[in-house]
Amino acid sequence: MKFLLGKKLEMTQIYRPDGTVVPVTLVAAQPNMVLGVKTVESDGYEAVQVGIEPKKKQNKPRLGLLKDLPPVSVIREFRTNEKTDVKRGDAIEASTFQPGDKVHVTATSKGRGFQGVVKRHGFHGQNASHGHKDQERMPGSIGAGGVQHVFKGMRMAGRMGQDQVTVKNLEVIEVRSGGVIAIKGAIPGARNGIVKIVSA
Repeated sequence: MKFLLGKKLEMTQIYRPDGTVVPVTLVAAQPNMVLGVKTVESDGYEAVQVGIEPKKKQNKPRLGLLKDLPPVSVIREFRTNEKTDVKRGDAIEASTFQPGDKVHVTATSKGRGFQGVVKRHGFHGQNASHGHKDQERMPGSIGAGGVQHVFKGMRMAGRMGQDQVTVKNLEVIEVRSGGVIAIKGAIPGARNGIVKIVSA
């Protein structure tokens, strides 16, 4: 299982030799420092903790985790279903991925704030005439008369975005020098957002 932690840069496009254009998202994947390896025997599950982004100031719990390793500001854990051969202190490079690999990408989507049902859930709204003054973007009825409560999961206005989103089966188009990976299509999040890349 291959995995990597990176930072979303931007979207662009790449021309293939046959003249077709591929939309890609560029991810800067600096070397990932392995901070710890969890095993079934000691922790009850298999996982690898990695970190990126150097940081000078650290709190005491973080210093305990990072003893004898360079300080980092971003730490994430990747669940693995089998034992891995990486050890604490190893560096995982972007070159572990090759063009043509299929990957799952996980990131935090852009936060949109408090939004209504039209933007948040795609409601088409009411007619703009015939007695619908001030009702064009309202949700309408939220329940039946006999039940006397609003059902759980009712689609209503509320905070939109800032959720963990995984996009599956994207293709690695290019792995550039300097640790930049070009992944086909769009991935969640804003620029400079933290991105988890896992082999499909």
